[in-house]
Amino acid sequence: MSPLLTTITVKVVAVDAEMNVFYEESVHFDRDLPEFGTRGGVHVHKDGLTVTSPVLMWVQALDIILEKMKASGFDFSQVLALSGAGQQHGSIYWQAGAQQALRSLSPDLPLHQQLQACFSISDCPVWMDSSTTAQCRQLEAAVGGAQALSCLTGSRAYERFTGNQIAKIYQQNPKAYSHTERISLVSSFAASLFLGSYSPIDYSDGSGMNLLQIQDKVWSQACLGSCAPHLEEKLGPPVPSCSVVGAISSYYVQRYRFPPGCKVVAFTGDNPASLAGMRLEEGDIAVSLGTSDTLFLWLQEPMPALEGHIFCNPVDPQHYMALLCFKNGSLMREKIRDEFASCSWSEFSKALQSTEMGNGGNLGFYFDVMEITPEIIGRHRFNTENHKVSAFPGDVEVRALIEGQFMAKRIHAEGLGYRVMSKTKILATGGASHNRDILQVLADVFGAPVYVMDTANSACVGSAYRAFHGLAGGTDVPFSEVVKLAPNPRLAATPSPGASQVYEALLPQFAKLEQRILSQAQGPPE
Repeated sequence: MSPLLTTITVKVVAVDAEMNVFYEESVHFDRDLPEFGTRGGVHVHKDGLTVTSPVLMWVQALDIILEKMKASGFDFSQVLALSGAGQQHGSIYWQAGAQQALRSLSPDLPLHQQLQACFSISDCPVWMDSSTTAQCRQLEAAVGGAQALSCLTGSRAYERFTGNQIAKIYQQNPKAYSHTERISLVSSFAASLFLGSYSPIDYSDGSGMNLLQIQDKVWSQACLGSCAPHLEEKLGPPVPSCSVVGAISSYYVQRYRFPPGCKVVAFTGDNPASLAGMRLEEGDIAVSLGTSDTLFLWLQEPMPALEGHIFCNPVDPQHYMALLCFKNGSLMREKIRDEFASCSWSEFSKALQSTEMGNGGNLGFYFDVMEITPEIIGRHRFNTENHKVSAFPGDVEVRALIEGQFMAKRIHAEGLGYRVMSKTKILATGGASHNRDILQVLADVFGAPVYVMDTANSACVGSAYRAFHGLAGGTDVPFSEVVKLAPNPRLAATPSPGASQVYEALLPQFAKLEQRILSQAQGPPE
């Protein structure tokens, strides 16, 4: 069984021994808990930068979902292990004495009635918060700059990252900070509710805090010292993501009839849990082709940079994962479709089919909104001689967009230490993964086969897989062995003959042009 605490919902899935999902349930915060007054599960404050969620709303949502499961006849006595996931970066502040309240829960009352006085901060900062720019600069200065912080913790300082949020709370609300005995991430908070005591933060979700040394898997003393005093004791020691952190609290045994031996495996962040749900292995990539495009990479030797994020791997503590986000995703593809393919995906596909790999050397960069990987805006087209041009013929425009998007993904992935291997698989998800011609370009640019699978619940399902992994022995057993019965993805595209020669020649040229655009003071977008 695996709960997932997202920005807008709590979801639960249950998976049987054959790795099939047999139960799903959810609670929607805005709809089912209107008394908390959230919109999209959050409160956006007057400054437009501070974004929080009420911690008791999350507790009450767990009560509601467990009661729904009980009412539906769900047999909790069959649950051998549970793990879960939470939205990354958010933080929860447990008041002094809260541990005792967790340990002495009465099975006669719902959780939210017993934990009302347990939090020193009632509205907790979440990943959408961007109010900590000053704290980010302080943290980077304390360790020798943005690149030094990235080498240490896997990312440069980001406003949403937990260390910077903790620093802001310490600076602006020192009384609440001093009354805090434990700080949890959303994931370890949810695990603590099931454990009936404080659950440790796992390595993978802990990598999204700007506090954990990703190589040594210990808290960075320099980062802790920059953020707030006594922080190490408030965080507790981090643990491998596949650790069994304890048995379920007697509260759930008595109230819901969970078995007393039900194991709680460390909860992790939603992105690491998705990597587990998609069953990536060494050398694999997942490409989520949505409003923004996100790349999930499995890395052996990471090279932290000023862009992207490197986390400890949730299913193999010796390896790493990386996340890269590209803002100009499906909306950019839809704009080019509307402008150059008669608003039709079938015309868009015909354009890809009728143009050659490499597009005759015509390369394009399409950023109608300010991109984050890298920071560029505007449309920039270059012909075979690398001269800037104002337009391409329609079919060439379509291929320039798709090739450009995927070449950028490969270049930036390789910048973080990723290398395509002979066994590499690419897993494509999101809206554009339904278009076979787009997937063909993806296979050609990366020189690897592309697979598709239903990943609607990948973080939830990944947490259930991780529960099995922890139960089977965690670090002593390969994750791939534990999930071998799970449904396999479907092959959608394989590289065309000659693709590797075409793109190996084009990629360095594309990278140089990107650098040229970055280094030039651009005029208004074309």
